[in-house]
Amino acid sequence: MGTDIILYDVVLRGNGRHFQAGADLNWVKANRELSHKENVAISMDTTNAVRGLNEFPKPTVALVHGGCFGGGVGMVASCDVVIASEDALFSITEARWGLVAGPILPQLTARMGVARVRRYALSCERFHARRAMEIGLVDEVCPNGGLDEVVAPIIEALLMSDPEASAETKQHILELAGQIIDDPKARKLATGHAAGD
Repeated sequence: MGTDIILYDVVLRGNGRHFQAGADLNWVKANRELSHKENVAISMDTTNAVRGLNEFPKPTVALVHGGCFGGGVGMVASCDVVIASEDALFSITEARWGLVAGPILPQLTARMGVARVRRYALSCERFHARRAMEIGLVDEVCPNGGLDEVVAPIIEALLMSDPEASAETKQHILELAGQIIDDPKARKLATGHAAGD
């Protein structure tokens, strides 16, 4: 007899020293040799992954430690709850490597606001967990090693909510905020991000 698994929430965390250290630069350089069509397909995968996480109908939580760069910052911005430890370090790095951060800009803008995204996406500056909280990317900062302790009551609270009501509430919030990215807009974001453009 099979077991039904009901997914109530999703917790993203890094496995190792960093949450997400960014794309492999050799891979980025190799992609420049691919055709425009192949590059757009790669960028669509990235765009759809972030878009899917942002619109996922269950609560999503990011637990960030160590480095969180490039697309990792977009993943964080796509989550409903973000907790970072004191050692977390963030940077929107795409422009430094000749890329446009298109796939993650809608989520970054929703989380951080236009002015701050303009600064950090253009300068590619690194910023620490406390600054990330000041600018809205992170909801809470905890001591190093304290992520599990801090997130436990939040997950407990999320699990107390009705899954269908939570999903519908999240959908309404995203619609009201203009955060549902349709296919034409996703393609435009991906096309601008494609390496070599």
